[in-house]
Amino acid sequence: MLLSRKLSNYYYGWYIAAVLAITETVSYGVMYYSFSVFITPMENTLGWTRGELSGAFSFMLLVTGMMAFPIGWWVDKHGPRGLMTLGSIGATILMLMWSQVSTLTEFYIIQALMGVCGAAVFYEPAFAVIATWFAEKRGTAMAIVTFTAGFASTIFIPTADLLLVNFGWRQAVLILGIVLGVVTIPLHLLVLRRRPEDLGLFADGATTEYKEKQLQPFDLKSVLKSRFFWIMTLAFALSSLSISAIRVHFIPLLISLDINASAAALASGSIGIMQVVGRVFFAPIERHFSSKTMVIGVFVLLTFSISILLLGTSPVFIILFIGLFGMGIGTHTLARPLIVADTYGAKFYGRISSSMVIFLTVASTAGPFAAGLVFDSFGSYMPMMIGVTGFSLVSILLIWMLPSHAE
Repeated sequence: MLLSRKLSNYYYGWYIAAVLAITETVSYGVMYYSFSVFITPMENTLGWTRGELSGAFSFMLLVTGMMAFPIGWWVDKHGPRGLMTLGSIGATILMLMWSQVSTLTEFYIIQALMGVCGAAVFYEPAFAVIATWFAEKRGTAMAIVTFTAGFASTIFIPTADLLLVNFGWRQAVLILGIVLGVVTIPLHLLVLRRRPEDLGLFADGATTEYKEKQLQPFDLKSVLKSRFFWIMTLAFALSSLSISAIRVHFIPLLISLDINASAAALASGSIGIMQVVGRVFFAPIERHFSSKTMVIGVFVLLTFSISILLLGTSPVFIILFIGLFGMGIGTHTLARPLIVADTYGAKFYGRISSSMVIFLTVASTAGPFAAGLVFDSFGSYMPMMIGVTGFSLVSILLIWMLPSHAE
């Protein structure tokens, strides 16, 4: 009785944040990170090329980005519970189908549908939920979700590998699919709610100013006509392009510098750890600065980290790069939804944010491809590093040019 009374004193939004932290970790771990574990065994048993397999994964990511707008519209209109529950059910079924796949066409169809489900359960709808349930503590709530989900690769890549070794890839995919369903379906169904007002509550920590802001006439049409939105979108697109280009090519970049493959893989994995570290520092700092200032700080951190590799490739420079770049990526994940929610409020967050995501998806997809073309043309990653440093500097300038408030 005492425990029940104590739990009832907590704001319900924190339960939602805790649930999303769990479900995002499992969803990303199973649907995203485990894929790399199964490339080689599927290549060996099915005879498909690595390009064909990785192409299916890229196709899944592209579909996820393209589905962002309808998903955002649905969350704004109807809330997250039904959508994220159905997304989890669909993803579970698709994982079971993946375990039995026999043709490349089937696999591409499965991955395309997995992209639809990913759009329904990954960060975008989760951030829309947080934007609705939190105001002054929005950055903290987002940090909780992404901090936990930052361990998705750490947990699920070794787990997928262990299952692969003991049961083979088909059984491993099957087991992961069951885990996905058992964990995420009931949590999404039983805990998620549309908005605090449905429970007679207000967004946690909301001030009078925040409530008035929610009533401002921001709608998708006026936002898409504003310079503010497009400058912000371009800034994040250039930043996303730079991040994806370096992240995907980081291991071959180090190998091109005569660093052995194992050490390069370890260095790349360490970036993921530093992402979590960055998110730990983000929440307490965010409380003292505007979202625009936080974005500028994140972009400066990313630009500085990238420029380090232009200064030299000694172990000291590489270690410094890994630490700062990883923290920059981790905080970058939080900075964009934070400034969107703080600028436009929660009412149209899903549609506004997802409209931006479409362009960021294109930029993130183009980055690694463009970096590869540059390397093929010059036989060196140095031109690519100079280019992404320039893009990062432009992104800082663009955010700095933004007015304090949207038009």
